[in-house]
Amino acid sequence: MIARRHFLTAALLVATAFNVSAHAEDKPAEIRIGTQKGGFFPAVRQRQTLENAFRPLGIEVKWVDFQFGPPLLEAINVGSVDFGFVGDTPPIFAQAGGARIRYVAAVKSEGDNQAIIVPKDSPIKTLADLKGKRVAFGKGSSAHNLLVASLDKAGLSWSDITPAPLAPADATAAFVKGSVDAWSIWDPYLALAELKEGARVIAFDKDVHRPNAYYIANTDFVEKYPSLVARLNTTFASEGAWANSHHEEVAKAQSEATGVDIEAVRRFVNRSTYSVVPLDAEVIKTQQAVADRFAKLGLIPKPVNVSDIVWKWTPGS
Repeated sequence: MIARRHFLTAALLVATAFNVSAHAEDKPAEIRIGTQKGGFFPAVRQRQTLENAFRPLGIEVKWVDFQFGPPLLEAINVGSVDFGFVGDTPPIFAQAGGARIRYVAAVKSEGDNQAIIVPKDSPIKTLADLKGKRVAFGKGSSAHNLLVASLDKAGLSWSDITPAPLAPADATAAFVKGSVDAWSIWDPYLALAELKEGARVIAFDKDVHRPNAYYIANTDFVEKYPSLVARLNTTFASEGAWANSHHEEVAKAQSEATGVDIEAVRRFVNRSTYSVVPLDAEVIKTQQAVADRFAKLGLIPKPVNVSDIVWKWTPGS
């Protein structure tokens, strides 16, 4: 009986040690967060809020910057980034391509941070005037969606323009040189073009559709660490509430981090909102309309059902 008791005690100790070890491994050493350099993220990084939220758990935070959304989502897909922030279109292309991603939160926009612009002396006055013109945009970006929605509103088809898919840096040069007639682009590039080049807006996002932005996470990360995803959402929601009432601090941090002219950044920040919310039925419906728009035009390989990859977040949980 004594021997049996000793055996059971030893077995219990081994099991306990195994469980402690397993629990210790049940969290990553670091969380890798992808951002498009700018926005309110430089201020969040300066404030060390994410770091302070995860340090007590023994988890480091690593920030990874991208020029725009599609490469950020590819990094999330392959697992080199765990969590990131993008506009409405990159997740559509990623889902259609079979990427392992999940929508985990949304940021509802007022529609003032992205527009189709033309040079100040351009004869183009309306969206209908884009017919036959060469228009720059980031392929698979939210600006791609704005252009598609704008053509649809004007009664034009994709074949009515000459698409010029260009990354923001290349599109900037093309716009300044006059090698494109119009440009679908987001802030701060939009604000810079307005202030530095006198660019004219012929349509903002809000004039043609309702845009949103999203926090996206790798599928495996969400399934393995749902409590960490909830903590990320909650922390970014708190920072978003702070940013909504501290525009000047947000602008200064972004200007310092990016080197972008402070006046352009102020213009960008003052027309931005940062509130982080769950994906409700309205948001999902709006995003599904984006997906259907691209599927109808054959710009994605297959139709997608947005709700299939939405992770339900309940604030406070």
